Amino acid sequence: MSDIRQSTGRRCRRLDSVIDDDIRYRAVDSRDARFDGVFFTAVTSTGIYCRPSCPAVTPKRANCTFYPSAAAAQGAGFRACRRCRPDSVPGSPEWNHRADLVGRAMRLIGDGVVDREGVAGLAQRLGYSARQLQRQLTAELGAGPIALARARRAQTARLLLQTTELPVTEIAFASGFASVRQFNDTVREVYDRTPSGLRAEVTAGRRTATPAGGLTLRLAYRGALDSDHLIDFLALRAVPGVEEVVPGARPGVRTYRRTLGLPYGHGIAEVDGLAPAEPRNRGWLDCRLYLADLRDLPTAVQRLRILFDLDADPDTVDEQLGADPVLGALVRARPGLRSPGHVDPHELAVRAVLGQQVTVGAARTLAGRLAEKYGAALPEPSGGLRLLFPAAGALAVADPEDFAMPAARRRALTGLCAALAEGVVRLDGGVDREEAAARLLALPGIGPWTVGYLRMRALADPDVFLPSDVGIRHGLTRLGAPGDPKSAARAAEAWAPWRSYAVHRLWAAPAPANDQSGTDQSGTGTEKQDA
Repeated sequence: MSDIRQSTGRRCRRLDSVIDDDIRYRAVDSRDARFDGVFFTAVTSTGIYCRPSCPAVTPKRANCTFYPSAAAAQGAGFRACRRCRPDSVPGSPEWNHRADLVGRAMRLIGDGVVDREGVAGLAQRLGYSARQLQRQLTAELGAGPIALARARRAQTARLLLQTTELPVTEIAFASGFASVRQFNDTVREVYDRTPSGLRAEVTAGRRTATPAGGLTLRLAYRGALDSDHLIDFLALRAVPGVEEVVPGARPGVRTYRRTLGLPYGHGIAEVDGLAPAEPRNRGWLDCRLYLADLRDLPTAVQRLRILFDLDADPDTVDEQLGADPVLGALVRARPGLRSPGHVDPHELAVRAVLGQQVTVGAARTLAGRLAEKYGAALPEPSGGLRLLFPAAGALAVADPEDFAMPAARRRALTGLCAALAEGVVRLDGGVDREEAAARLLALPGIGPWTVGYLRMRALADPDVFLPSDVGIRHGLTRLGAPGDPKSAARAAEAWAPWRSYAVHRLWAAPAPANDQSGTDQSGTGTEKQDA
């Protein structure tokens, strides 16, 4: 699979192996927000734990203990700082690229698997015993899966208490707690407040009144963020009835809206881009969620974070790619460019096959037709949103005549959908990427480009390159570099372990004034080369 290069351990060292406690303390002393979510600082003299960028007076070095997770700090008896809210920091960028057991487990815990299936279900998905999983997570993160999931529930509870007027009892179960008593005990332990006391910290006027099942929140990110690239990318591919980009409530803001199929019900998400005058390092995107079942809140948030690549470390990525003679000018012109993931890997897989050998616009039209025919309708339309994208199982048994494409691609699509529906191919966050790639390649009509594209977006792999992609060829040519696949692959070796970001840099490379090709390119061969 020459199109897909997996990061090596040498290139993708764990953060813990390159920073020590002295470096951590210097980050705390300088209030360096780049380390928010990478580690947490517990202060023995106050009994609280903070994010590195906490604006409070820097504690003495002798009073500081560092933890790799909020759950570990909570387990050691520290409560969350009420000033910097360390429970709401972006996730560690480590979970984006780590392909080992811990990285895969953290992605599944973030998606709510422990709350829905328990530790046994999590372990089964990962192919390990519950004891092995507990031992590995505790050794690296200072907390096991239950404690990590508990910290996630506590953060959800605080969010609901401070942003909605929902009854406390309803919040307890919506946050994933098994009982009100467990909810009360956890909130007291983590925040040193009762639920009602935690709610009282935010005045009623600051809590946003939204329709039933709706709430307003901020999606935190670190470093710079090029929201224009994200919105442009999603708008070009928006499936009618499922997604749309509309003018936002503030001048110059565009809002991405889409329907969500979630474990307990459906939802609608709205995420605002940044206004032209807002700094790219503002630190958050405004988001509104409308959920049929509030138990889906943390899962919906996690999937949106993956879609917008909000847990990335853009400073690290841009530092490496910005020093490259080919990509450097692009990085300096547009810092903070992200590599979009997806909220539904199965949906993305279907759309990738639909897009083989056709333009982006044609693929979008095909996806819209399938959504109209096989997608579930929302109880009530919301603007241009009316449908949930069809499940893989529904498409696996669909009438082939509804697929307006060549017979070979029809077979590829139905075969892929059947494999996804039956679990022969898995694309969730806990899957081994190499195993998933091998199983995808074994399916008829699924080639290296499609597998690489799915690794990059469905599996959020930050180190995928697509040397045969026509968009990459055009991007390299515009930069004065050879665009043939062999030359592109050689050039990309210097971009590891961030080759997915290099792909987006090349796709977004501006065309010369006399170039009429644009960005909506169709490819050649057996697979579409630009999606």
